[in-house]
Amino acid sequence: MFIDSLAHSQRLFTEYMKKTITVDDLCCQRCAEQMAVKIALIDGVRAAKGNYKKGLIFIDANENVTDEQIKSVFEGTGMNVLSIEKRKGIFG
Repeated sequence: MFIDSLAHSQRLFTEYMKKTITVDDLCCQRCAEQMAVKIALIDGVRAAKGNYKKGLIFIDANENVTDEQIKSVFEGTGMNVLSIEKRKGIFG
């Protein structure tokens, strides 16, 4: 029981980074959502949301998730990752 509680508290205090992925050729909202779902399946990604009109996918991930892991999701899809950047918050 103690080990379960410890693991749970470590997940609560894990620092998550917000990132913005700029994608070329997101043709519709369904494509954006499907790519977000695939990214969300990466271990360490807490959330992902796509916006095809802007060509962006927003993610919250811990520091162990690499840009290479994210880019690998797009292999063979015909979509290109143009950039992956840390998203800044309202206060900097």
